[in-house]
Amino acid sequence: MSTPADLTSSRLSPLRRAAAAPSLPAAAASLARAGVPVFPCAPTGKQPLTQRGFLDATTDVDQVAAWWRRRPDANIGVPTGERSGFDVVDVDLHPGSSGFPAFERARRGGLVAGWSVVVRTPSGGIHAYFPHSAGVEQRSWQSPRTHIDFRGDGGYVVAPPSWCLTPVGPRRYELVAVSGRDPHPVDAGALRAFLDPPRPTPSPSGAGVLPGVGASPDRLAAWVASRPEGGRNAGLFWASCRMVEGGFDLPSTVGALAEAAQHAGLPRREVEATIRSAFRRTAALPAPGGLRPAPTPEVST
Repeated sequence: MSTPADLTSSRLSPLRRAAAAPSLPAAAASLARAGVPVFPCAPTGKQPLTQRGFLDATTDVDQVAAWWRRRPDANIGVPTGERSGFDVVDVDLHPGSSGFPAFERARRGGLVAGWSVVVRTPSGGIHAYFPHSAGVEQRSWQSPRTHIDFRGDGGYVVAPPSWCLTPVGPRRYELVAVSGRDPHPVDAGALRAFLDPPRPTPSPSGAGVLPGVGASPDRLAAWVASRPEGGRNAGLFWASCRMVEGGFDLPSTVGALAEAAQHAGLPRREVEATIRSAFRRTAALPAPGGLRPAPTPEVST
């Protein structure tokens, strides 16, 4: 029976050799000979060049040689999960968004400590490779809010020494770290629950009921999360106005309603713009006795 260390030796170590190969055809052949299935992707891109994409990945060295004879500049795609023997945590980095803060939180929580190798992607993000547990299915998933994706069964990654064009020029997928410790599989389910904790689902009987005057932030958030497409923005604006009237400041309102609105399907920028609009158009109601809470200056979030 294979252990995580055995899997790393037989599957992940070839990535180190492929990363040092003199050309893309040589790297693809090296991986195939080592038992890692590969398939060609668009030069400087990630799109598969075969009809069935990662389903066509193979270790047949003759087929691999034929593919790269036709397209010697093709990038190298590798299926993740059971087929290759490794899973990948993909940490994105783009202008205005970064998955590194969430990855660091997960690292401190002990959820991503078992990586074997780390590859820096052309955008500046990383692919952290973990040994896959034989016989344990872990499907691929995405966490747009935290900018982290998991590539397991049903997914694939582009492997070194592939490269892509970026706004600052061509950049390769580069192997930048090798663990000195025994690697172990990542628990994809636990990682996803950590990154995107499940929110309480509003009961069907109360999901469509408009919260009453003075409703708590939790009640408002549950109602916002239940808004259907076409009513999400208006629902968020209404709930934000109720919080403004209740004397809540901008950071508190964002903290209470933003995740609920994103759960309903609104993008983060639209969420924040809608909440700010409520603060521009609504004022806190007078407190009992004719007193009004002191105005709170709008701050960046």
